[in-house]
Amino acid sequence: MHEMTFAIPGYGASTQHSLTLLSFGNPDARPHIHIQGGLHADEAPGMLVARLVADRLARLERSGALKGRVTVLPAANPIGLAQFVHGDQTGRFDLYDGRNFNRDYPDLAPAAAERLAGRLGADPAVNMILVRTALLQALADRTPIAPADVLRATLLRLALPADVVLDLHCDGEATVHLYTQAASLERILPLAALTGCRAVLLADVSGGEPFDEALVRPWLDLAARFPDHPIPCGCASTTLELRGRVDVDRRQAGADADALIAYLVHAGAVAGTTTLPPPACAPTPLAGSEALIAPVAGLLSYVASLGDEIAAGQTLAEITDLGTGAVTPVRATTAGVFFARPATRIAEPGKRIGKIAGSTPFREGALLSP
Repeated sequence: MHEMTFAIPGYGASTQHSLTLLSFGNPDARPHIHIQGGLHADEAPGMLVARLVADRLARLERSGALKGRVTVLPAANPIGLAQFVHGDQTGRFDLYDGRNFNRDYPDLAPAAAERLAGRLGADPAVNMILVRTALLQALADRTPIAPADVLRATLLRLALPADVVLDLHCDGEATVHLYTQAASLERILPLAALTGCRAVLLADVSGGEPFDEALVRPWLDLAARFPDHPIPCGCASTTLELRGRVDVDRRQAGADADALIAYLVHAGAVAGTTTLPPPACAPTPLAGSEALIAPVAGLLSYVASLGDEIAAGQTLAEITDLGTGAVTPVRATTAGVFFARPATRIAEPGKRIGKIAGSTPFREGALLSP
C-alpha cells in the first residue's frame, strides 16, 4: 500500500485540510478502479465500507492477489467533515456558499477537444490514452480558488485515471440502490447484483453536474465531437447508495466490503473468480422515479416499507395534523420500488418524503435531489 496526502485549503486564514489516498497494486496496472466514501461527509456508511475495503486490499496485496490497481479515498471530503452546527455534522452542503459538495463539477470536454484536434487516429486504445491525458491536462489548466472547488478538482484528478469509479453514498433511509449512466451500465450491473441493489437508476444528464457524470460525460461528448475517430468510453462510474445514515454497522459494512471485493475480482483487479447472483431489480430511468411530496405539515408515518413494490394510487404514507388530528394520505402516482425516504418524521409542505423507481419516464430537467 502506498499512502498519499493532498492539502486542501480551509476557508479561514492559516487553516488547511488533508485528503488521504490509499493506493494498492502496480500504479501502471489495469484495470484501475477508484473507490471513494464520504463526498457527502455526513453519510458515514460509505466511509466505513471504503475503510474496510482498504483493509482487505492491504491483505490481498501482501498475498500477491492484486492484478490491477485500486485506489481508495476513505474520507473524500475533509471540509465537510469539519462542519458542525450546534453539535450536528452537516456535510452535504458547503456552509460557506450553500453548494452541494456533489454538484458543480467542471465540464472538461471543450478544453480537452482543443488539445485533441488533429491528434486522434484509428486505434481506439491509443485514442483512449490521448483522451485521458487531455482531460487531465484540461483539469490542470484550471485554477480553482474556493476551498471546495480545490477539493472538487483534486477528487477529479484522482479519479480521471481510473477505468471504473465507485462513489459511495447513502440516503436518509433506504434500500441499497445506485445511479449510473447508460454508457456505464454494462460494467456497473455486476456491482448492482453483488450488492443487492433494489433500484438501478439511469440518466446520462441528471442535472447539477455531479461527480460521477463529470467523469463519464466528457468521453461521450468527445466521441460525438470526433465521429471519424473511435473513442471508447474510458470510464464507468456510479453513485452507490448504501442504505441510510444510521446504517453504520461493522458487520453489515463488512458484508458490503466483501461485495465490493467480489466486484474487483469480477472486474479483473483482484485474482480469483466470482459468481454473480441474479439481479434484484431491472434498471429503470431516473426520469421515471417519483419523489413524493408532503402536501401539508404534520407528523409523518409510513404505510409501506422500504423495498416494497408500490402500485399507482397506493397510499405510501400518512401525515397527521397536530391541531385537528386530521390524517392526510400521500399516494403514489407511479408504480415501482419504494427505495428511499428521509430519516425524519416531521413533514412540512413540499418536503420530499419518498422515492419510487418507476419504469416510465415522465420528468424533465433536474432529476436529483438538491
